[in-house]
Amino acid sequence: MRTPIVISIMLLAAGVLAPLPLAAQDGNAPPSEAVEPLVPAKRLDNFFAELKRERNEKAAERIAARINEEWNSSGSAIIDLMMMWSKTAMEGEKFDVALDFLDQVVTISPAYAEGWNRRATVHFMMHNYSKSMSDINRTLTLEPRHFGALAGMAQIMENTGRKQLALTAWQRVLEIYPMMRSAQNEVATLSEELAGEGI
Repeated sequence: MRTPIVISIMLLAAGVLAPLPLAAQDGNAPPSEAVEPLVPAKRLDNFFAELKRERNEKAAERIAARINEEWNSSGSAIIDLMMMWSKTAMEGEKFDVALDFLDQVVTISPAYAEGWNRRATVHFMMHNYSKSMSDINRTLTLEPRHFGALAGMAQIMENTGRKQLALTAWQRVLEIYPMMRSAQNEVATLSEELAGEGI
């Protein structure tokens, strides 16, 4: 069963901060040359560029964790609290409770992609694939590089018998995150299955 792999991808989060510039790390930067922190969008762009270049699987996982940390940062204490409550409800398999919190999150902050992605994950866990796909599409509209949402889309396509579309979605994941092992395995498996079916 591949579902746990995809759920873990969609839920992945880590508390890793962006590295300081080298000058700040070695302590040689004069006080008058304090480096301005990168804005979140620029940090994400840098992380995605690193993720695409990285060929070490563990190093790529660390970069992906930093990206997830950026995605999970809502900038609102209220949203963060509701996201935490929704996660707790999901872990207790209280999916209706999780949805109540996430409905509020996407209403209060419709531009917060991770709110839509989290709600997509809950619908996925409840096998409400059409609702999950709707929220995945909203997530990808806000953040087209969301490899977790794309992985969820791929799994839904596979679970509903649309292997070619699943393969395409997994290939999109690898364009963004080339070293994602689960995506590599899925592409290899689906390619072999489709070749055997003469497609």
